[in-house]
Amino acid sequence: MSNRITQLFETKKEGILSIFYTAGFPGVHDTVPLALALARAGADMIEVGIPFSDPIADGPVIQQSNKQAIEGGMRVSLLLEQVARIREQTAIPIVLMGYLNPVLQYGMERFCQDASRAGVDGLILPDMPMAEYLQRYREVFRVNGLLNAFLISPTTSELRIRAIDSMTEGFIYAVSASSTTGARNQFAPEQIEYFERLRLLNLASPYLIGFGISNANTFATACRYAAGAIVGSSFIQHVATHGVDPEGIQQFIDRLRTKEHGS
Repeated sequence: MSNRITQLFETKKEGILSIFYTAGFPGVHDTVPLALALARAGADMIEVGIPFSDPIADGPVIQQSNKQAIEGGMRVSLLLEQVARIREQTAIPIVLMGYLNPVLQYGMERFCQDASRAGVDGLILPDMPMAEYLQRYREVFRVNGLLNAFLISPTTSELRIRAIDSMTEGFIYAVSASSTTGARNQFAPEQIEYFERLRLLNLASPYLIGFGISNANTFATACRYAAGAIVGSSFIQHVATHGVDPEGIQQFIDRLRTKEHGS
């Protein structure tokens, strides 16, 4: 059976919505019900954040969710148990996203084995050097059926983007700005120029735009340039305010998609 991520991108070429949230936020037992609510509400993929004590690339919203999750008792082993429970109830593609440190503490080979066994489809480890992945971990990912998504940003050279494209088996995470995560109401002109530049590269791999996707306008704009978008901070803000309410999550997803096929 092929990977659920590749199946998604093969069957859906545009308008893909991936939702990021931090495992164990707002409560340590909310990881599973959040995933199931998102799957029912029509999210195409979920990215579950591995809480870390020093999430330097994240803005205050995600930083606070990490802190709260860790204080609530979230650990990597518990997260993998929760993913297994999610997988028993839904076939939605699941990506784990986090910093390299907790994964290395757990043990990369053991982590990949346990993640695969739990039903994880891919990993995003933004601070893992490409050379280290190629030399040490690529085969570990492969034998466990896990896809690795690399990040690119407005400052990434074309040479590196093409190198990443050549080794990508799932999707590329296109960071919309060279800054920390956070919800924004619209994209700046230089971000649109970056999206145009990416589109002109005619990459072989699909890419999703992340950072700053917070409403129907930014989601629709991202979808004009990419296969879809990743929403994180604004969803975490929603959960922080409204909790794990399936009806509220359905409304959140519906609001994001209202301009998807508009101008």
